[in-house]
Amino acid sequence: MTLTPSNMLPLGTSAPPFALPDTVSGRTLSLERLQSDRATVIMFICNHCPYVKHIQGELVRLANDYQPRGVAFVAISSNDATGYPEDAPDKMKEVALHLGYPFPYLYDETQDVARTYRAACTPDFYVFDGALRLIYRGRLDEATPGNGKPNDGRDLRAALDAVLAGKPVSADQKPSMGCNIKFRK
Repeated sequence: MTLTPSNMLPLGTSAPPFALPDTVSGRTLSLERLQSDRATVIMFICNHCPYVKHIQGELVRLANDYQPRGVAFVAISSNDATGYPEDAPDKMKEVALHLGYPFPYLYDETQDVARTYRAACTPDFYVFDGALRLIYRGRLDEATPGNGKPNDGRDLRAALDAVLAGKPVSADQKPSMGCNIKFRK
C-alpha cells in the first residue's frame, strides 16, 4: 500500500460518461442512467484498502441519508483484480451484499474510467451538480485508520448540503488520502 492523495480534478469539469457492469445486478449501468438532476456522487473504492474499510459504514449511512433527497451515488472499483483478487467482481458483490450498499458497485476492468476521472486513490470522491459539472472532489472527512478523528462524512456532507440548498460549495476542499489505485503495468 502506498499512501496516495487525490489528483483534485479541476472544479467545473464535466463528468466523463461511462458504462460499466454492476457486480450485484450483473447489468451494465451508465452514468446517463444513474445520474441525478440534483447531485451525483461518484466514489472510487475497493474491497481490500484499509482506508476504504474504515469508512464503509459511513458510505452506507451517507447514501441512505441523501438518496431520499435526490442525490445519486455510484461506487466504482478500478483495481487490477489479477494482482488483487480480493477486488475481483465476485468479491465486490459479496462485500456490497454483506454491507448493504444502497448504491451500484461497478467494476472498471479496463481501468479507463479511473484514468478519465484522474482517480488516484481509494477512496476518491467526486460530486457533480445536476448539469454534471464537478463541484466537489476530495475527502469524505478527516478520519483515517488510527487517527481517532470522527468518521462522519463531514466534508462530503457539507458539499451535498450546499448544493441541495442551492448554495455554492466551498472551494476549500482537501484531497482524499488512501491506497493508490492498482493500475496494471
